[in-house]
Amino acid sequence: MHSSIHQHCPSPRSAATIATLLKACKRIQHLQQVHASIVQRGLEQDQFLISQFISLANTFSTSTLSYSTTVFDRVINPSTFLWNTLIRTHCQKSLFSDTLSAFIRMKAEAEGEGALPDRYTYPSVIKACSSMCEALVGKSVHGSVLRCGLDEDVFVGTSLIDMYGKCGEIGDARKVFDRLSQRNVVSWTAMVVGYVTVGDVVEAKRMFDEMPMRNVASWNAMIQGFVKVGDLKRAKGVFDSMPEKNVVSFTTMIDGYAKAGDMAASRYLFEQAAEKDIVAWSALISGYVQNGQPNQALTVFLEMESMNVKPDEFILVALMSAVSQLGHLDLAQWVDSYVGNSSIDLQQDHVIAALVDMNAKCGNMERALKLFREMPKRDLISYCSMIQGFSIHGHGEDAVNLFNRMLMEGLVPDEAAFTIVLTACSHSGLVDDGWNYFNSMEEKYGISPTPDHFACMVDLLSRSGQLRDAYELIKSMHVEPNAGAWGALFGACKLQGDSELGKTVANRLFELEPQNAANYVLLSNIYASADRWKDVSLVRSKMKERGVRKIPGCSKL
Repeated sequence: MHSSIHQHCPSPRSAATIATLLKACKRIQHLQQVHASIVQRGLEQDQFLISQFISLANTFSTSTLSYSTTVFDRVINPSTFLWNTLIRTHCQKSLFSDTLSAFIRMKAEAEGEGALPDRYTYPSVIKACSSMCEALVGKSVHGSVLRCGLDEDVFVGTSLIDMYGKCGEIGDARKVFDRLSQRNVVSWTAMVVGYVTVGDVVEAKRMFDEMPMRNVASWNAMIQGFVKVGDLKRAKGVFDSMPEKNVVSFTTMIDGYAKAGDMAASRYLFEQAAEKDIVAWSALISGYVQNGQPNQALTVFLEMESMNVKPDEFILVALMSAVSQLGHLDLAQWVDSYVGNSSIDLQQDHVIAALVDMNAKCGNMERALKLFREMPKRDLISYCSMIQGFSIHGHGEDAVNLFNRMLMEGLVPDEAAFTIVLTACSHSGLVDDGWNYFNSMEEKYGISPTPDHFACMVDLLSRSGQLRDAYELIKSMHVEPNAGAWGALFGACKLQGDSELGKTVANRLFELEPQNAANYVLLSNIYASADRWKDVSLVRSKMKERGVRKIPGCSKL
């Protein structure tokens, strides 16, 4: 189409010509030109034409909705059909308040001889409530449905079942379902989805088994239910029984196996899928990242690229997480550049957070700091990414300063934040800061230190040569110390040459990790450094007795 829609088109003489011109519109400017023709030809009250105009305006940007609403407002007595068009377009753009406002206006005008809502009006309004989980507003709309006598309508009833189910009001969903004299496969499926949403897989399966007919969505809902509760065996049973599978069926199973840590099964199913959409690729890549297999995630991403599949923001965030795990600076710079050149909106919180995290973990602190400072809103996660980045790369003082700044901004640290800052203190020998944070956990924030927090403090004290303090701290723990805490102290005993304490700690580690050869080797080395050769021999005998295999190259025990 050319810049002026009139240049090569006959002058519009009728609604039919205008309708043809509307179909040819590709830009908002074309729409405005056709609108001018509608006004010129006195067709502003042609409701069928205005309905087409509003529907078309909806396919452009959200901003055109206010334009199409003004066109609608010029119609003197809009019909139910025209009101439905307006309400539906607002709903399709997920504009909850606009959808509701239009419905309230329609109801108000209906009282003064205006058009009445019908079986096509309510599903759009109910769907808008469902998308925002506005159950209270939904109940109010349900009241209106009852007053209009449309509660028996399968189309309206199914929308209500779907809304109540998605909002977790499963009892109300069931009441609507039971009252329907006529049910179709969509209403049955909505009920199954509702039970799955609230985690009642037993009732979902009972409903599924009773269904007179099923479609792919019904089967997928049941698979989703079993995956949600971690019952992959039954999920696979349903999957294998499906008469026909679609990409959603495969993706649900790929994601389920990935969450269970079975990436071999996840990859196998991915290969079996005839169709692979962006969500399927995302499930596989994210699965590898979540299971600590960043190299495989990267390989799949490059495979996807070679097939000219354009990644979405979720795949790029997963890719950045994979590179964060690898800690590879060159790779981080390549991904940063790739993301910058993509069509993804970089101002989204989770995208910036992933960029900050990747650059910080890979050592590009200058870039990470720049992105961090440009963030419109810095949350706990973005702060922790920066603190961890400083910690990993030996800038303990900067990590502590940033943590303090975070506290000054009123952000409340959680367990993970304290683990990160205590690790930073440990790496840089900041004993006083470490004690302050450790003591503030319970006193100020009501967080009981976990074994990981104790392990961080033991590591900090051990590295600073305060072995006895570290040992006393372990003994004071109200929970069973983990191998990490004892291991940190054990390593320090070797560095400080404290064979007596080393023996005590080693015996505890032998109980916790009886088959870990490294513990025996380290104790043997502690004894050898103190020229206690008889004890070296005893450790060797203990290893043989317990059938512990030495890790090759660790020592010459």
